[in-house]
Amino acid sequence: MTLIKRPSELNVQTTIKVLIYGQPGLGKTTLALSSPDPVLFDFDNGVHRINAAHKVPTLQISSWDEVIETLQDNLSEFKTIVIDTAGKMLDYMSAYIIRNDPKMGQRDGSLSLKGYGARKQMFINFLRQVSMMGKHIIFVAHEKEDKEGDQKIIRPEIGGSSANDMIKELDLVGYMQAIGKDRTISFDPCEKFYGKNTCNLPSTIKVAKVVNENGIACGDNNFMASIFDSYQKYLKEQVDRAGEYEALIDLIKINVEAIVNADTANEIVDKVLKFEHVWDSKLKAASMISKRCAELGLKLNKLTKKYEDAKATTAA
Repeated sequence: MTLIKRPSELNVQTTIKVLIYGQPGLGKTTLALSSPDPVLFDFDNGVHRINAAHKVPTLQISSWDEVIETLQDNLSEFKTIVIDTAGKMLDYMSAYIIRNDPKMGQRDGSLSLKGYGARKQMFINFLRQVSMMGKHIIFVAHEKEDKEGDQKIIRPEIGGSSANDMIKELDLVGYMQAIGKDRTISFDPCEKFYGKNTCNLPSTIKVAKVVNENGIACGDNNFMASIFDSYQKYLKEQVDRAGEYEALIDLIKINVEAIVNADTANEIVDKVLKFEHVWDSKLKAASMISKRCAELGLKLNKLTKKYEDAKATTAA
């Protein structure tokens, strides 16, 4: 019995890993808390800045040991862990690593090269543990501006090369900014900022106001919950579409195998062209038909666009 699965047999991913970063004061944490049944891991001591109407159960962290202890608790009432901020979380990881193995640190208190490798693995293990618990995870980060030649680019404010390491492990990366009076979030990468959009979300999405100018809650805080619903629907549709694709490719193969001469080749070409194609099935069909005809010594007449016996083509 093989353990290898066809695309249509793959399990649909149930947890989503996200990074939201951007300008200060836009409500990034509040946006992250719009996810399903969140718990906040407050590394930045910023929970007091969240509007009272949108506060959630919170772990106010003073050491990484508290994270380890909390992840061993029963967190069944929560569906999403919100990390505020990602940069501070990595600082706590670094302190934990150096405290447990001073050789991982340098004299100035920063990690050694080996220490950075240990932290990268620690971060991956943390993501794996959260995923195995069946939890979504959202990281919040500030933005910083770098230059690549003459081009300014906005990146998440996460220490050193850790931003690249983190982004590789995530499903969505969104940049939050103000455009006029509107708050927006963009998941598409561009030359100006980092992004990651693995489920074809709109390029720029307007974020509805949930707190008015007087600091009073004025709307449902459910933005990320709707994004998660869209993502999981997209993944399910992709698996279903994969099933259609596989069935279509199998049907094309059966038809191609039925080609025995120029007449059947042309009949099959006409038939296959009328199929409702999925993804690259039309290109694959053309390739399979071309290969089969070559094996039978059939040539495509460029004028008539019909297959002919190679001898007949030569005589003509």
